[in-house]
Amino acid sequence: MKFSQEDFEKAREQLKLLKTDPGNQVKLNIYALFKQDSARQKYIELVSSLVAAESSQVEATPPGSKAAYETLEVSTKDNITKIVLNRPKVKNAISTKMYDEIVEALEEAAKDDSVITVFTGNGDYYCSGNDLNNFTNLPANGLEEMAKNSADMLKDFVDHFIDFPKPLIAVVNGPAVGIAVTLLGLFDVVYATDRATFHTPFSKLGQSPEGCSSYTFPKIMGVSKATEMLLFNKKLTAAEACSQGLVTEVFPDQVFQKEVWARLKAYGSLPKNSLALSKQLMRSMEKEKLHEVNSQECECLKGRWLSDECMNAIMSFFQKSKL
Repeated sequence: MKFSQEDFEKAREQLKLLKTDPGNQVKLNIYALFKQDSARQKYIELVSSLVAAESSQVEATPPGSKAAYETLEVSTKDNITKIVLNRPKVKNAISTKMYDEIVEALEEAAKDDSVITVFTGNGDYYCSGNDLNNFTNLPANGLEEMAKNSADMLKDFVDHFIDFPKPLIAVVNGPAVGIAVTLLGLFDVVYATDRATFHTPFSKLGQSPEGCSSYTFPKIMGVSKATEMLLFNKKLTAAEACSQGLVTEVFPDQVFQKEVWARLKAYGSLPKNSLALSKQLMRSMEKEKLHEVNSQECECLKGRWLSDECMNAIMSFFQKSKL
């Protein structure tokens, strides 16, 4: 039986009229079903992209390119491994697949012959943070299993940034949100275009800080400024982020790529082992502390994800997005 858009909207309104709350897990299942209208189209697009990608690989493999990723573009040139977040249609939001692929890319970059590793984004955004659609992919045992699995995944993800042995540089090409911002405290250098913004709206979503930001942000910018960002959702301009120490340097957007990559190319010519050892000296004393903070943040988030505050905020997001 085929249902019209009118039927769909009517069902959404009826859901609001239920006298008994069906519970967070049922509501997440319902919102997950909202997405299935586009399943066939997504299937066609995915198959088409796979065919196109395979054809292009057969025709030519770009020099320095890495193994194929679904959500990233990874390449090495001039002794620089470049990891590009590549979901521009959703502002490079980090899906579960992207989390896994970033971990894989970091493991490969740690072992390759490159001198430095660079993160940037494809399109107008650097990264819009965690893809909230991750919350609709419920495992068999429901919300509690999802919260545990997500916390374990996040802990491993952040651990890879803490332990990364080479200089790690962020080239922030546009707005950054959530974990894309909190992780910056674990990078060694952060360059940003002047149109970038930095936003950590955790309390709006009933969540709490991650990426070791509860430790790194107060240390970088002071407790008061960190509180404005992490508790009260203050969005920083690139200039503000630079003045507070989160960003190393800001460049005019029209010359951003040219000037930054010229500088990075020069960094790539420096002695590899010298850089790695110098980073180790600067970072090793805090590694244990950072791992401890990461564990505490993930444990806190596990509880937050099961809370009514968080679930209601996510439901509100889905409704506004008309999923």
